Amino acid sequence: MAGHSKWANIQHRKGRQDEKRGKIWTRIIREITVAARQGGSDIGTNPRLRLAIEKAKAANMPADRIKYNIDKASGNLEGINYEEIRYEGYGIGGAAIIIDTMTDNRVRTVAEVRHAFSKYGGNLGTDGSVAFQFKHCGQLVFAPGTDEDKVMDVALESGAEDVITDEDGAIEVLTSPPDFEAVKAALEAAGLVAEIAGVTMRAENTVALAGDDAQRMQKLLDVIEDLDDVQDVYHNAELGD
Repeated sequence: MAGHSKWANIQHRKGRQDEKRGKIWTRIIREITVAARQGGSDIGTNPRLRLAIEKAKAANMPADRIKYNIDKASGNLEGINYEEIRYEGYGIGGAAIIIDTMTDNRVRTVAEVRHAFSKYGGNLGTDGSVAFQFKHCGQLVFAPGTDEDKVMDVALESGAEDVITDEDGAIEVLTSPPDFEAVKAALEAAGLVAEIAGVTMRAENTVALAGDDAQRMQKLLDVIEDLDDVQDVYHNAELGD
């Protein structure tokens, strides 16, 4: 199935995330903490914790630091209690934005998110205002030039829902969230390692922005992503030159 060209956008976002590696550690520790508190410390029965640990390892977090945060959370040691809150809104050109946060102070967090939207040209919406434009799914993205037939055969055989070849040659494998780990393991066993892999909110349709609009949208996204309580930001903008 053909799709829109998005490899450049994916690489661009990944590069900007890599630039913020220190903040990524903080976000991963929050995710480990919440996952362990909610589902326990056994990664065999806690898929959310397994994914958080994978993210930690990919970000080169030391094993002892990972273990410390799991023990701290699952042992109910004294610490900060985080609450998960999702915000939805619109960016430049009506582009949809979803913001997932973990916070110990929801009044502070909503004030910061609202300020970012209002100052940089967006609008904070209500619950459900843009979520319908996204699909909660597992996503694995392979670089242009990857063997499409092999990816498709392994992915569909292991339970993937869809395989999409974008106009620039990138290949996306989509799964249901519960099937993500099994599909990823099957692909890696076949020697197919995705450039980007995770459970995400994938935009069903995109909004193309270029020039000044693209720069304004990127600025808005940067400001939101830099907020201390923000864990993930999803949007449907394709940012051109």
